[in-house]
Amino acid sequence: MIKSAKKLKELSSSLSGNNSVVVSEAIKALRGEEPFEGAIALLAALFNRTDNRLIQRTIEDFFNDIKDKSVRPEIINEIRKPWKHDTISMLVSSCWQSGLDYSEYLNDMAAVFLNGDYATSIECMTVIEESVRHCSRNTKDAVIKTIENSPLSGTNERLTLTNELISILRK
Repeated sequence: MIKSAKKLKELSSSLSGNNSVVVSEAIKALRGEEPFEGAIALLAALFNRTDNRLIQRTIEDFFNDIKDKSVRPEIINEIRKPWKHDTISMLVSSCWQSGLDYSEYLNDMAAVFLNGDYATSIECMTVIEESVRHCSRNTKDAVIKTIENSPLSGTNERLTLTNELISILRK
């Protein structure tokens, strides 16, 4: 991932417009560029603040198609922010849809699993399930401990889901 204040400024300017077609085209144009620092944050913020379905769908498609491992820390950083549930869910969903390995971020996924809404928790479980094969037994056990020690893990709504996640981690 490169650092480019100029590219970031240009993207920010493009994303701040009112024309949804122009904004969507600017997002689509990112696919042909080398990833640059800050683009993920701008797109997540735009997704979080807009109600425009065309723009949201374009951002969602962009995130789902990310194949560059270097953007994972930036995506995780956005997941940690207090965005709307829909934004967090979209970001987590993009983690498994991109096919990238998020095994080094299992604790982050477990935290979102515990704190997110039910749909987001399911997305987190999918990311963990896809990534767990790349983790050591110690990492898996640490995530299990985090989940089991959380007061949120035993709520009625997510008890079955939590038990299933622990089962996945115990394999």
